[in-house]
Amino acid sequence: MITPQNNSKGILYILMGMVLFSIQDALIKFIYEEAALYEMYFGRTFVALILVVGYLKFSKQKISLKTHYPFLTILRVICFFFGFSFFYISLTYMSLAMANALFFSSPFFVSILATIVLKEKVGIRRWSAILIGFLGVYIVLNPDFNNFNYMKLAPVACALCYSISMTITKITSDKDNVYTQMIHLYFGAILISILFFIFTGDGQFNISSDPTFQFIFREWFTNPSFTWPFIIIMGFIGAFAFYFILNAYSIASPSVVSLYEYSLIIWSILTGFILFNNIPTTRTFIGVSIIIGAGIYIYFREKIKDQMIVTDTPNR
Repeated sequence: MITPQNNSKGILYILMGMVLFSIQDALIKFIYEEAALYEMYFGRTFVALILVVGYLKFSKQKISLKTHYPFLTILRVICFFFGFSFFYISLTYMSLAMANALFFSSPFFVSILATIVLKEKVGIRRWSAILIGFLGVYIVLNPDFNNFNYMKLAPVACALCYSISMTITKITSDKDNVYTQMIHLYFGAILISILFFIFTGDGQFNISSDPTFQFIFREWFTNPSFTWPFIIIMGFIGAFAFYFILNAYSIASPSVVSLYEYSLIIWSILTGFILFNNIPTTRTFIGVSIIIGAGIYIYFREKIKDQMIVTDTPNR
């Protein structure tokens, strides 16, 4: 039974999870000039997997890798992996606040996919909120169509890939439990990262002077004494963040706690200012406000219509 006390605890868990994610993002931005993207992805995921398996063993929960939806599981793993690859890449040239603000376009994509894949009914009010939300994305991007840098779309690409992943999760969750699905994501990320190591780990494709492309194709283990302590810390932070978020959604009303995921933008503004002296522009603040407002409106419309498309799954 969900009680006001459980909702309060769930909100606290969500806030703690979002703080941890903002710290993880800041660490990625801090070390990207010394690490390879998929070296970092491999390390943090491997640490997180060990912690999750250890937790399941300690709590005497059954660990199962079996899925009733093998094709959808593979597709979900690929979308999730490359989605957050786009996000991590965006941190090399974009402020934490802007990257996370653009990522929160994911509820708009989830609502659109729900009409296509899940055959959910989305009315004119939610369609209007989606369009207004994308207007906020446009304002944050501030595109110059004569010379637009398409790399700015990386967090939006992450949001789209993530939305596909979450839409698949809504289908597979009726038979595959949450920890099984999480372990699939971790195993998949480790496997794909190893494939990148085999084909690009020697740095043979690192021929660009652009810091972003160097981050993607840099040789692995070039500065492990500096980068790996941070990568290991990221693994711990990511695992604990997911622990708090999953607990929040399990003990509290998803339609209540999901709203507090937007606190990630606030934490990102604070960490970006403290660590990197990034101050969002007035235009960014306006766009962020529109994105948050549209997302919150979609949540409330779902609650009224009793169609939990977006609000029953976490955004990170």
